[in-house]
Amino acid sequence: MKKSLLLSVLLTTSIFAAACGGNDGNNDADPADNGNDANNADVNNDENNDGNEDNDTAQEDAPQGGTVTYGFTQPFAGLFDWAHYEGQDDSLALKIFNGDALVKTGDDLRPEPHLAHDWEWSDDNLTVTFHLEEGVMWHNGEELTAEDFEYAWEVIAHEDYTGPRVSNVNIIEGFEEYNSGDADSLSGVEIEDDYTLSVTFNEPMPNAVDQLWTYPMPKAHLEHIDVADLEDADEIRREPVGLGAYQVTNIISGEQVEFEAFEDYWRGTPNLDGVVYRVIDGAQAAELLAQGEVDIIDLPPSQAVTVEGDDRVYLEEIEALSYSYIGFKLGHWDGEQNVMDNEKFHSKELRHAFAHAIDRQGIIDSFSEGYGQVINAPESVISWAYPDETDLNQYEYDPERAQELLAEAGYEDQTGDGFVETPDGEEFTVNFMAMSGTEISEPRAQYIVQNLQDAGINARLQDGQLFEFNLFYDLVEEDDADIDLFMGAWGLAADPDPTGLWKSDDFWNFPRWVNEESDELIERGLSEEAFDDDYRREVYQEWHQLVNDELPLIPLNSPVDVYGIASDVGGVTVDIRDAITDPHLWYREQ
Repeated sequence: MKKSLLLSVLLTTSIFAAACGGNDGNNDADPADNGNDANNADVNNDENNDGNEDNDTAQEDAPQGGTVTYGFTQPFAGLFDWAHYEGQDDSLALKIFNGDALVKTGDDLRPEPHLAHDWEWSDDNLTVTFHLEEGVMWHNGEELTAEDFEYAWEVIAHEDYTGPRVSNVNIIEGFEEYNSGDADSLSGVEIEDDYTLSVTFNEPMPNAVDQLWTYPMPKAHLEHIDVADLEDADEIRREPVGLGAYQVTNIISGEQVEFEAFEDYWRGTPNLDGVVYRVIDGAQAAELLAQGEVDIIDLPPSQAVTVEGDDRVYLEEIEALSYSYIGFKLGHWDGEQNVMDNEKFHSKELRHAFAHAIDRQGIIDSFSEGYGQVINAPESVISWAYPDETDLNQYEYDPERAQELLAEAGYEDQTGDGFVETPDGEEFTVNFMAMSGTEISEPRAQYIVQNLQDAGINARLQDGQLFEFNLFYDLVEEDDADIDLFMGAWGLAADPDPTGLWKSDDFWNFPRWVNEESDELIERGLSEEAFDDDYRREVYQEWHQLVNDELPLIPLNSPVDVYGIASDVGGVTVDIRDAITDPHLWYREQ
């Protein structure tokens, strides 16, 4: 499960994602996701809307016809359902044909109306009632109704569900009874009519709408399939049905998805005849863009500079809601919770030494053309909850300080080979695992390894190689015994709740960090007191200080994404996750 991972950053400027890559539902980080990459993948940036502030006017005036190709640099897994997808590789295709959710995220990173044109809360902040848009059609000719949302929640809450979105549904009243088979439905979901439904939560939460799973599932298309079989069903992998601007016409596994315009799209008939989602060689992204092989793609800054001034291309930049990191493997997942049993990195001083050994600004300057900002907390700098850096350890690049901390932790060079041994005098080697993808992937990984070696740490690339996206995350998720350090990234939810990535029982807590104080702070951030934004901000400041000191991972940077777009393609809105906001407004000059 790659959860809302923002792979684009991981592969280009550095990152999630992820990762780890979308919650996509709430700090799945696209990871794609909540890390939420999916639930909150609609954040707009009107300044980068290519002059299309008025959607209706843009629709009426834009050229009609033609196709546009959206490029990506890793094979997609082919899980074309929001409730089951795991990484940005699939979420990009999903946004093209099924990107509409109950709510979207506004410029202030707060929920705004979308498929629900309005909602209201009960006085006790336990129940929210949504009012749906009427006349929204699925690609199979069925109209979207409240039952499609209820069906999605019941699929995720089912005991046989195989996907990673349970934390976005177990907040609904009656989850435990339904999940255990003691109830036939979720008691907290009430359908008043086709366009009105209410959800009652187990307890008041300041981010309940952000946390709630907001993507419907086409009930008529899927209800005949057992929940345990959905992930591998043709109706998801080969014949998916959405309600977006384009419908799927052809899938070439792992390589390409072809879409055609859906004339009955509820926000207006798309300008284009169709869209192609195509996997390309990341090392040739800028060249293929300039040659017209792709029309929109997230470019590594190192490639973006090569097409500056090229009249065949224009570039758009945006600060991303994501961060990159180097994680320590502190333990393993036992099937229900994380177990922090890896003594290799038990010493906090040792982890601090690693942080001082890595030239994080050098990584940005050398491999991202200066795009991005060094961070000392696992959060994007554009989040309202990003902490006050003056209260955090800065971990400046300082190999000598790293060596001092190593010595304080008992790690010294006892053999004269330039590398430290353990306090017991045993050889101390460190496997660093990184992902392939672009021409900077290997030199960047080697740069980090060299940083560690310069501080006296005998580091090396795991198995002497980089790992393809899906294999990389398979090994990270399985806590492969050879992994000591791994380089990852998370695309984040608009709401800063760390649940999904950081609690002791969160699967996507890939460092496998277990800390009682952290769990307590995360829970305080969702308490009734946390309906006060100032209180909640203070809680997250304290939480970030704790993570910054304990250092289960080394935050690297909060990136700036650079998108290359063909000069004859317009209507493209670049946002904090990708460039697929409002694809019905895309057009091509004829």
